[in-house]
Amino acid sequence: MEVKLLIEGGKATPGPPIGPTLSPLGLPVGKVVADINKATSKYAGMKVPVIIKVNPTTKEYTIEVGSPPVSALIKKELRIEKGAHSPGSEWVGSISLEKVVDIAKQKMDQMNAASLEAAVKEVLGTCVSMGVKVDEKDPKEVIRALEKGELTLK
Repeated sequence: MEVKLLIEGGKATPGPPIGPTLSPLGLPVGKVVADINKATSKYAGMKVPVIIKVNPTTKEYTIEVGSPPVSALIKKELRIEKGAHSPGSEWVGSISLEKVVDIAKQKMDQMNAASLEAAVKEVLGTCVSMGVKVDEKDPKEVIRALEKGELTLK
């Protein structure tokens, strides 16, 4: 059996939705919550998908932590709460291309990207829609530079 939840990193509680979902399965809710908080602590302040796989017979469980959305990783990096109200005419910050590449590598297995360059372009597209510059440039300029071969990715 699988229980899928969206939890704020490091802040799971035995209240809803975890407690009422796990109690009928006979699991030690306090221990499961502590294990979830330990597993999600590096994502403090961000919502992350968590899957609890339960063997109803043995009461054994495993916890799988997914990765937050690209926009959440960008917001965490910039220490902002939300993107621009008018992306393209308003900018909320600037992220380095190096960080964009790091985010692309982290999320690549969950993207439909066939290459690192394609994954980076997806992250850059998110920057466009959030009003986030890349190395103080419009992300569209960075995408064009990648397509022309003017930039190399590490």
